Amino acid sequence: MSVFQRLSMIFKSKANKALDSVEDPRETLDYSYQKQLELLQKVRRGVADVATSRKRVELQIQQLEQQSGKLENQSRAALTQGREDLAREALTRRSGLTSQMEGLREQHANLQNEEQKLTMAAQRLQAKVDAFRTRKETIKATYTAAQAQTQISEAFSGISEEMGDVGMAVQRAEDKTAEMQARAGAVDELLASGALDDVTGTGPKDDIQYELDQMASTTGVEAELERMKLELGGGSGGGATPQIEGGNGAGNREGS
Repeated sequence: MSVFQRLSMIFKSKANKALDSVEDPRETLDYSYQKQLELLQKVRRGVADVATSRKRVELQIQQLEQQSGKLENQSRAALTQGREDLAREALTRRSGLTSQMEGLREQHANLQNEEQKLTMAAQRLQAKVDAFRTRKETIKATYTAAQAQTQISEAFSGISEEMGDVGMAVQRAEDKTAEMQARAGAVDELLASGALDDVTGTGPKDDIQYELDQMASTTGVEAELERMKLELGGGSGGGATPQIEGGNGAGNREGS
């Protein structure tokens, strides 16, 4: 296959596909039905024309019959008056009319047969047109229903795709919310541990230094607490000595 043949085939296939996409079968059926009606109308006009010709021939035959009868009466009247020559002339003319009438009758028979054939053809064509109309309407109704069903299916497909996108968006929102909640929990833990307390510090503290600071703070609190106890104890006893010295004095009194 040559390059031009391949290009021609590709072009025809593309054109055929484009025509299929824009073609509406309902319009094609209506167009075909219209053409059949036009053909039926032509056949009916043909029947009417043949019938008109037949009727015209019938009128000519009637006129010739009237003339033939008149000539026959004239020939009888001429014989009655002894004018055989006039009678012979009248009969001669009547004979010519008779041959014309025979030709017209033959033509009339042919026209009548043609009229019958066209009438039968018109009746058969009318039946076919009626059957095509019924089938056309059935096909159009079926196509319309199929088109509506296709549109509904495509709409459902679009809704499904859109709902899929919505589902993905909801999933992303849930994932982002969970991530934010996790970050908030981590910040809370850092705040509780004190890792984020010293926001103005010069440098980060390690865990050992943190424990040492905690111990120093606890030791200072305990020392301050003991001092306060001693002060409170001295003030209430009027300058009493500590419990250790009192213990030794009691022992001396017992010894004495």
